[in-house]
Amino acid sequence: MIQAMKRCFSTLGCAELGLDEVIALAWRHKIDVIELRALGGTIDLPGYFSDEFCTPDKLAKHILTAGVPVTALDTSLMLNGSTDLEWMETIEAFLPWAEAMGGVDLRVFDGSKTNDETSTTIMADRVDWWQQLRARSGWQSDIMIEIHDSLFTAAANLALIAKAPAARILWDSHHTWKRGGEDPVTTWRAIATHVVHIHVKDSISMPSARHPFTYVLPGEGEFPTGPIMELLGKEYAGVVSLEWEKLWHPYLPPSMSRWLQPTNAPGGEVLDYAAFGRPQIGIGTEGLF
Repeated sequence: MIQAMKRCFSTLGCAELGLDEVIALAWRHKIDVIELRALGGTIDLPGYFSDEFCTPDKLAKHILTAGVPVTALDTSLMLNGSTDLEWMETIEAFLPWAEAMGGVDLRVFDGSKTNDETSTTIMADRVDWWQQLRARSGWQSDIMIEIHDSLFTAAANLALIAKAPAARILWDSHHTWKRGGEDPVTTWRAIATHVVHIHVKDSISMPSARHPFTYVLPGEGEFPTGPIMELLGKEYAGVVSLEWEKLWHPYLPPSMSRWLQPTNAPGGEVLDYAAFGRPQIGIGTEGLF
């Protein structure tokens, strides 16, 4: 029997919060794991960790005590679009923290604006380069490739995987549906064995400042949520993460709580994460709320 998928959210939707406040949000809403993109108003996660915890070991102990695992650290690297120097500097900055937490995934983007053979080869070469570096270094952490700039169809993803079988996919289910024009169930059937993490979000066909669509809360838009979530519930035991892009789209409401309702909320009322403040890490999880 497939284990239950892991509920998660990206801190892109609450970038102003510090780590303890993110942990409090996760505890309050019974979230299994958290995906870190921004903390304390910055996407410079290594800088934030250094300022708040000084060393990777101290961060790892803090996370372990809190009882809410970090599943991913989101970088801005691109397979096709970032230089060797950018890759090495980012790896040097992120890896000590990722390794200290037991080897968490590093999110990278596909990059490029096309998915022709040349671009696919460049992306595959970068995956191979990373895997060789990872093996030589003995790292537990690995990269996962977010469908973001060019890999909008199952065929494009499979073309990359054919050239780089070690490619691990972060499936942004909204992007393949809205930008690739594919039914999510069809996409899942094609790439499921290579998916390690899934982003979910919803939208309506109304232009916004940056896109020909407008993001809305999951379940309030046009994304066909029901069929794919039912299928994932039967076939997938990985991470499903709400990517509430508040940091990049200021028109979005500030609270993710409507999606993150705890299962025991009396009457199903909306609970506001801002009311819960900081947990007192170190006194035991029973003292958080």
